[in-house]
Amino acid sequence: MKIKALILLASVCFVACNSTESKVDVTPSKLNGTWQLKSSTAITNGDTVNTSPAKGVETIKIFNDTHFAFFSHDLNQGKDSSAVYSSGSGTYTLIGDNYEEHLAFCTARAWENHNFKFKLSLDNDTLQQKGIEKIDSLKINREIIETYVRKRK
Repeated sequence: MKIKALILLASVCFVACNSTESKVDVTPSKLNGTWQLKSSTAITNGDTVNTSPAKGVETIKIFNDTHFAFFSHDLNQGKDSSAVYSSGSGTYTLIGDNYEEHLAFCTARAWENHNFKFKLSLDNDTLQQKGIEKIDSLKINREIIETYVRKRK
C-alpha cells in the first residue's frame, strides 16, 4: 500500500512540475486582434538604439490564427514632410513562446521572403516580441525588442 501511495505522490509531483514548465501564455487565439506598438529597440553590435515610433507616427500589428500584418503611418495623413507609410505581412508559426514570421509582402521589398525568429511573451494586454532580424544581403543583423499593447475599440 505504501508503494502505491508513493507512486501516486511521485506521479502528482511529476505532472505538477511538468505543467508549470510547459505552461505558455501565448497561443494564436490570444494573439488574435490588433496591437499598437508602444516601444521598440534595436541592438546592433552592442549599440542600443531606441527605434520607438516617432512622434506623430502610429504602428499597429494584426494577428489571426495563421497570418500577421503590420502598418505604420504618420498621423498627418501624408500632408507634410513627415509623411511616412510602411507595411508588411505574411504567415507565422507559434510553438510555445517560439514565434517565426515569414515576411511575404513588404514595402521594403528586399525584406520579402525572409524568415525571422522571435520569442514572444504575453502579460495581460502587453505583448513583447524579441529576437534577431538578419538579412545577409542587406548587411542587417540586429536584435529587436518590440512592446505592443492590445488595441481596444
